[in-house]
Amino acid sequence: MSIPLPASFAHRVIDADGVRINTHVSGDGPPVLLLHGYPQTHLIWHHVAPVLARKHTVVLTDLRGYGDSGKPPSTPDHSAYSKRAMAYDQLLVMRELGFDRFAVVGHDRGGRVGHRLALDHPRAVTGLAVLDIVPTRHVFQHADAAFGLGYYHWFFLAAGGGIPEHLIGGDPEFWVRSRMQARHNGGTPFDPAALDEYVRCFSDPAAIHASCEDYRAAASIDLRHDDADADAGWRVSCPVLALWGADSFVGRTYDVLDVWRRYATDVRGHALPCDHYVPEEAPETTAKLLGSFLSRAAVAR
Repeated sequence: MSIPLPASFAHRVIDADGVRINTHVSGDGPPVLLLHGYPQTHLIWHHVAPVLARKHTVVLTDLRGYGDSGKPPSTPDHSAYSKRAMAYDQLLVMRELGFDRFAVVGHDRGGRVGHRLALDHPRAVTGLAVLDIVPTRHVFQHADAAFGLGYYHWFFLAAGGGIPEHLIGGDPEFWVRSRMQARHNGGTPFDPAALDEYVRCFSDPAAIHASCEDYRAAASIDLRHDDADADAGWRVSCPVLALWGADSFVGRTYDVLDVWRRYATDVRGHALPCDHYVPEEAPETTAKLLGSFLSRAAVAR
């Protein structure tokens, strides 16, 4: 079964200050960095990226700890997997490719990395699209029983003592497939080859541990960074596009645009007829909306 990404996407492995970042690049025009979520890899964009590459230079990466990117050792304060560290990786990747300014599109965890990238490096990010998330700080501040049941994995993965690593490691394929199917509601089915790749990458114990560290960082050091920015009055200054699944937990629970307008100065967005995996469930609409937004962000450069 072939991996669903056109051969026009050239493969590179870029050293981001000692962390190996798995990267694919295609197209020509204003640059855009696409970041994936949990428990996936750059292949979540396999429908959308070729469309965007008709008018843009599209950069796909695996976040540190995920896919075929490096998995640096964790630290007691979880800073090795803070969104600040993960965002800096991506900044270095884009600089290595020759791009000092670029747009960022992030789904799920990738959206949180993109949010931090836009806050820490505002001169680099021309536009930010966030798919099916609201900011981490808002989530924890408003967590309740419904969130605990709907997004139980946030607390499970952040648990210490190696507990999630041990339990997921017993059957990683079941974990990946069950998590993804539980948050898919109609629309385009998952590509079997993409699912197989997610399972392959996630079957590495180092990837399981790194992804848990990602969630541990979200519940600790990331919140400290977010609180410090909020206290200082920092908000995302570039244009922001929020897209979310009308049937997703995010779409059913939050007033997505209202929340993002507390964290950014220029926000617009839409609900799409899907669940959580927006780029895979509603690829045509996602590509169309992203294309329009990226054209606007390119003019803003």
